[in-house]
Amino acid sequence: MEFTKLTEIELPAAFDAHVHLRDGEMAQLVTPTIRRGGVNQVYVMPNLVPPITTVQQCLEYRDRLRTIEPNVDYLMSLYLHESITPEVIREAKKAGITGVKSYPAGVTTNSSSGVLDYETFYPVFAEMEKQNMILNLHGEVPSTPSDAPHPHSSETREGSSAITILNAEPAFLPTFKSLHHRFPNLRIILEHCSTAAALDAVRACGPSVAGTITAHHLSLIIDDWAGDPFCFCKPVAKTPEDRDALLRAVVSSGGRFFLGTDSAPHAREKKRGEDKVAAGVFTQPYALGYVFDALEKGVARGVIKEGDVTQEVLEGFFGGWGRKFYKVEDGKGEKVVLRKGGEKVVHVLRKEEGGVEVVPFRKGEQTWSVEWK
Repeated sequence: MEFTKLTEIELPAAFDAHVHLRDGEMAQLVTPTIRRGGVNQVYVMPNLVPPITTVQQCLEYRDRLRTIEPNVDYLMSLYLHESITPEVIREAKKAGITGVKSYPAGVTTNSSSGVLDYETFYPVFAEMEKQNMILNLHGEVPSTPSDAPHPHSSETREGSSAITILNAEPAFLPTFKSLHHRFPNLRIILEHCSTAAALDAVRACGPSVAGTITAHHLSLIIDDWAGDPFCFCKPVAKTPEDRDALLRAVVSSGGRFFLGTDSAPHAREKKRGEDKVAAGVFTQPYALGYVFDALEKGVARGVIKEGDVTQEVLEGFFGGWGRKFYKVEDGKGEKVVLRKGGEKVVHVLRKEEGGVEVVPFRKGEQTWSVEWK
């Protein structure tokens, strides 16, 4: 097929390996948009307030999501926390919970209860390896406080350097590699890769390791989020070279990378109007369309070749490769048809009766529409 000349294409329904659906009123608003984006199976993040740290909490959360939208398959995760023990891992496995998500303390939304020392959790990781569960890593380290000593001063250790949101992901990669080295059979996903270095780190690991790529990181660079709070996420988008490396990874990874949108809704006032901007880009209702648009632009810029974007690549990135790594199937065998330019992104997502409002990525722009067969 000639990708850039396509106006319509049929694909299997997608698997999104990284979604934030929140709870309460926000969940009521955003959970129905999963299928609007062409997705029927999702891996749900546990960073609620309070975080999902017990099997009972996790199963009750899944029940609430099923009540809102029963036509989606929800794979569930626990939040890595000091209360997670090998016993909890065994209980979680029996209950059908898929994995555990690790957030370094304080790096992103609702991560204040996150990890300070990975070595503490070695017994947990060993049990996860034994139980064939997945460890999902938010691959950043916390930023150095702005009032900390200068990295070249005598007060800091030799060879240290300050951590900012721009190098927080590269700074985490040694930890990522050491975890894989210590637990070579533990299935690990480096989430939302945002740099060429992260892609290289995943490729250097064994087959038990994979990475997810978001829809928005395929489009954004530093300049985009620096002037627009609705493009600000963690990890932040990096350089044009990093963005282009992600595009190439989509079409050439052979299954090492697959879609995990990290779609993260925030109330509009949390993104603009308070003292700090909430980290997160909301892409759920248009997930597949955003990726198609980014690939088209990648071909136009010469980053990827027309022939690189094949039916096999699209089916793999959108679902086949992720399902294979997660060892799940699409039991329904559903199909979607995408049509070029068939949908306009709404300026604000809201319910007719009012309440919480969320601004989607690329509001007001045209993208591909999704129709279920």
